Amino acid sequence: MRRLPRTLPRLPCRGRAPAPSPLVRRPFHTSPVVRQQSETGADADTGAPFRPTSAPKRVIDIKHIRQNPTLYEQNCIERNYKDYSDIPARINLLHEQWQAKQREGRSLRERSNQLRGELATPPSSWSKAEAEVFTAERRESIIKEARELKEELSVIEDAEASLTEEMSRLAEVLPNLTSASTPRGEEPLVLSYINDDPEQESGRPSETDRVWRSHVHIGSELGLLDFAGAASSSGWGWYYLLNEGAELEQALVQYTLAVATRHGWGQVSPPSIVYSHIANACGFQPRDQNGEMQIYELARSAADTARGKPSLSLTGTAEIPLAAMKADSQLEESELPLRRVAASRCYRAEAGARGADTKGLYRVHEFTKVEMFAWSAPSEAAAEDVFEEMLDIQTEILGSLGLRCRVLEMPTADLGASAARKVDIEAFFPSRRQKNDGWGEVTSASVCTDYQTRRLATRVRFDGKMTFPWTLNGTALAVPRVLAAILENGWDEDSMTAHIPEVLRPWMNGKDKIVGSRRRK
Repeated sequence: MRRLPRTLPRLPCRGRAPAPSPLVRRPFHTSPVVRQQSETGADADTGAPFRPTSAPKRVIDIKHIRQNPTLYEQNCIERNYKDYSDIPARINLLHEQWQAKQREGRSLRERSNQLRGELATPPSSWSKAEAEVFTAERRESIIKEARELKEELSVIEDAEASLTEEMSRLAEVLPNLTSASTPRGEEPLVLSYINDDPEQESGRPSETDRVWRSHVHIGSELGLLDFAGAASSSGWGWYYLLNEGAELEQALVQYTLAVATRHGWGQVSPPSIVYSHIANACGFQPRDQNGEMQIYELARSAADTARGKPSLSLTGTAEIPLAAMKADSQLEESELPLRRVAASRCYRAEAGARGADTKGLYRVHEFTKVEMFAWSAPSEAAAEDVFEEMLDIQTEILGSLGLRCRVLEMPTADLGASAARKVDIEAFFPSRRQKNDGWGEVTSASVCTDYQTRRLATRVRFDGKMTFPWTLNGTALAVPRVLAAILENGWDEDSMTAHIPEVLRPWMNGKDKIVGSRRRK
């Protein structure tokens, strides 16, 4: 595999904002206090879940957003978050309202101080008789006015707090700033290949070299997959793995964990349920930009809802509970980089539109995945080292499984909210030859800078000052897609068998191939 560029592209976090562009904006919400929520407690404006007072205190750089509204607006548009492109302007409007409240508050405090001084020390020029009159007649008036000022000031301070919370709430859902070298638009950039060289046609299988079959056909022939039974029990988008199919899943997980731990990544067995506001802080929102549900949210009783109990969600990736391990806590500089790997079940509410390209295991609602997650020092160089290590591990695993792959620098249109940069690895799927020339994503790795740690209040004392570590995440292996790729690329039509990669055989009782039997139960 050709090495990726040694330097992570600089982020435009503190750069000059691009030239203004015409934007279509929604009407401003000028009242921060009156904000509608859905029946589930989610914010009706952004879709963000209800955030309880016990949630980690987010520390978003709102000042940078205010000073660079065009930068953030354009970033939203480039990343297909057009509905959020008006948020920077709305934050600026709210800040103006906050400043006005600040001025009102200062004026009231000044008047309150005057009254307090007058009450404590009457003018020295007054005669004794005048002072007695003041004491008798004026004192009560001053006390009354001071009480009224205190009440007015309390209302203003509440408004200030509400405006501050509204700015934080809006800032939280903005996507991360994009890496300067990420391709703009929708086309990825091919960086390198694994087990393949497109410039050399010799050695590459052609349409006539063999009979290509989909993993759905192969799984049926070998008795490995049952979609019909899963459709009856759970619906479309679920599946049963049977016999060697179930064994292959466990073999893939164990092999992947063995590779990651050999490289020094500590294993974690995380929960599959998290607070919805934690998932949101990690960049996973209940609905995508098109309004499609992305996260399964657990139902709450009326009593829990009335008590304001936070909603819970099934995790779409172990990245979420791994990031939350250090929420509202401080890391030591000596701990970094802190690297973790976890195998978990993952749940995705939207499995994609029905069609040939999503048939079978490629898009499902529930699956097993091994995820890498790391906290690095807050610098590009430190993050670069961890990012390359993630990509090396992904390359080692996929290469040793004998899969043909290509490595892609993903464009702005394909970045999730938390990612500043993302690199995907796609494997060749014979069943997808009519879709994207057979290529399909099997792993992804992202640099998230301090996007998640600011929202989760994960801190580190670095170079003598308190700051936020960077986070990185990467798929070590997503079982369904890799299993499908192994079956399709390892299928032999003549013998009706599927080849088992050598590295998986220790976890497959030494088997080198899967032999089917239609009578298997």
